[in-house]
Amino acid sequence: MPKVLGAMASLFVAVGGLLAATDAHAKPCMVVTLTGTSGPPPYNGLAGPGTFVRYGDDSNDCRSALMQFDAGRGTLMRLSQIGVQAAQLNAVFFTHLHSDHLEGFSDIVQMRWFYGAPEGPKLDVVCSRDAKSELGFTLSCSKFVAHIDDAYELSGETAYRAAEMKGIIDPAGPVAGTNVVTFDPKDDAQVVWTSGEVKVSAIRTTHIPGSAAYRVDTPAGSVVIGGDASNDVQEPPRRTSTSDQVERLAKGADVVVHTTIHPVLSPERGSGAPPAVYYRQSNATDLGAMAQRAGVKHLMLTHLAPSLGAATQGTVKILGGPLTETDYSNAAREGGFTGEIVVGRDLSEVRLAAK
Repeated sequence: MPKVLGAMASLFVAVGGLLAATDAHAKPCMVVTLTGTSGPPPYNGLAGPGTFVRYGDDSNDCRSALMQFDAGRGTLMRLSQIGVQAAQLNAVFFTHLHSDHLEGFSDIVQMRWFYGAPEGPKLDVVCSRDAKSELGFTLSCSKFVAHIDDAYELSGETAYRAAEMKGIIDPAGPVAGTNVVTFDPKDDAQVVWTSGEVKVSAIRTTHIPGSAAYRVDTPAGSVVIGGDASNDVQEPPRRTSTSDQVERLAKGADVVVHTTIHPVLSPERGSGAPPAVYYRQSNATDLGAMAQRAGVKHLMLTHLAPSLGAATQGTVKILGGPLTETDYSNAAREGGFTGEIVVGRDLSEVRLAAK
């Protein structure tokens, strides 16, 4: 009997060593998923703007670091479809303070409070410092996060939940589970967040005060999330609609994810679209040209204006009728892009493996 037990023990040790060796040689991987591609107007059940980036290796389905960039309406619904819950997120990053990019954040904070461990790590919320506009207003990500629970707080809902779930959830409330990390966006990239082998850098962009784009670098590859960035020159004549800062950030990246407006909405084509709205976005053709210059392999067009199949963009009728994936892809190809184009639908993804 002792010999049998000894043999079994040796077998377990051998198997354990084999598994450890397998894990040690698991290949790094990163997955970029579009959690929402509409907007700002809701259309056909699409979620609001957002991009989910996860990094790890083959042994954990690329889930060592889970990062959400922007959180439009329905973000958690989309994350749940790929098996991710609020309590699992390591960080949320905001490109800018427009409501269509923020509406799903309250849901994240609330669900993390209900179903996360009170003693667990806080959720890092990474965004720009307070930014003053020429109109005299201050845009404050810190205040946005600090007051995200106000409606529930003032209505008594937060206190009621804390009382009925005493000892289960943090009595300090949902906001206590967040850690705001702010930075001053500059023309040169700066590291704003790290986790193990993951490094996230940010650079300033032009859209509204405090806007920023992000780059995630990992051993599996890199992705740039441009947000609603446009060129510093906000009206014609100009050489491009894309951001010079985003182009610098994207040099040598594997993937660029970017808000996209189709040239069909150009005021110069008589679209009827407000010039101020059109010219503070990057159009699909210029994005194709920028991605080609930057040497990008995958261009993910998201937050589409207009949405695929939509007859209008807000109140503006689409001249020539609703657009298709081919219309967007062709527009990017006209810019000279030769890599893979993903015309964003919710849950579209690109997976990168170790090079």
